[in-house]
Amino acid sequence: MLASRLADKYRYENCAVVALDDGGAIIGAEISGRLHCALSITISQEIDLPREPWAVGGIAPDGQFVYNPQYSKADLDEIADENRGFIEEQKINKFHDINDIIGEAGIVDRDALDGQNIILTSEGLADSFKLDLIMTFLKTVKYEKIIVATPIASVKVVDWMHVHADDIYCLSVVEEFTDTNHYYDLQDVPDHETILKIVNQNILNWQ
Repeated sequence: MLASRLADKYRYENCAVVALDDGGAIIGAEISGRLHCALSITISQEIDLPREPWAVGGIAPDGQFVYNPQYSKADLDEIADENRGFIEEQKINKFHDINDIIGEAGIVDRDALDGQNIILTSEGLADSFKLDLIMTFLKTVKYEKIIVATPIASVKVVDWMHVHADDIYCLSVVEEFTDTNHYYDLQDVPDHETILKIVNQNILNWQ
């Protein structure tokens, strides 16, 4: 459904699909196949703290650390003061995790995104932090548009999209968003190694 809607407008435009998570890569493969465009996947890592409702921060694909804007500055200052050592340790560990996961293919090439309509895909977005991380990564890219495509998102994420995205494709907006898996009958997203193969072979699935 998302691929069909995007094809109506972007089939003959310069586009690049960037998946924000493994489930987003499955969705992105459908879209890139319909649009005949490149598909890549971004790898970021969130840093969680015990008893905190959201990740305190995260590591963008290029290694930049970003605090989660869902927290107020005062809350972040307090959290950082109380957990500075743990956060610094997690920054190092999460950056190493990214390097271990990445491999050599299928990952976002920032230079290749210049001049493109960038379509960000996810299987579901409860909050906007994945989007914040990728936007940090894309700051130096001279793209045409940012387009977000997802089957489901919370109200607050759609509010984020209206501010930061140029075009929005969201099939369902949920006010009280629970875990993303709750909204799928099957939990059948392949393992990450298989996802990378799908990303790297996406051109074979062009329709």
